[in-house]
Amino acid sequence: MKLYTYWRSTSSYRLRIGLALKGVEVEHCPVHLVRNGGEQNAESYKAINPQGRVPALALDDGAVLTQSPAILEYLEEVYPDPRLLPADPVARAKVRAVAAIVGCDIHPLHNVGPLNHLRKEFGRSDADVGLWISTWSRQGFAAIETMIGDDGFCFGAEPSLADVYLVPQLYAARRFNVDLADYPRIVRVERIAAEHPAFQKAHPSRQPDAE
Repeated sequence: MKLYTYWRSTSSYRLRIGLALKGVEVEHCPVHLVRNGGEQNAESYKAINPQGRVPALALDDGAVLTQSPAILEYLEEVYPDPRLLPADPVARAKVRAVAAIVGCDIHPLHNVGPLNHLRKEFGRSDADVGLWISTWSRQGFAAIETMIGDDGFCFGAEPSLADVYLVPQLYAARRFNVDLADYPRIVRVERIAAEHPAFQKAHPSRQPDAE
């Protein structure tokens, strides 16, 4: 399998964590989101992913999967061990809720496209953009802080889909200087994940295209 990825992309990061947790080895195919106007915009890459986004996962049979939520669900179905979603329906919904806050409410608002749009179309300064990122990140983190447990990962001793989404978002938050002092539970998860081999393997600094 081939993973089209960018070292600093949080959606690529979450998928790398999922692959590492499941023990699935892939060939990394870097797609630089900034160089030369963004390699994701090239026709050669849009032939792989028409949306021009990362990640994309090309399966051995030639099928290409896009959008990290869909790919992670695929991995959960095809590689069910270890589980990233609990068997209990209520517990599973709670894990998915945390993932959705990150994937739907925080991450899209600090993606490259929206931030460039704020700068170019509305003339916003870097300080304005930073405030934008901090506002929506902190709003989402405030909710997650009340939803996760007091020990271990988000929902227990083993990582779940919630952690797969949350940890890359914390990497982005620190990159954008978002204050995390009000979220001790979230910071605990970040600290525990930093000691886990799968999270270490997936970290942006350890990717072949890291800068």
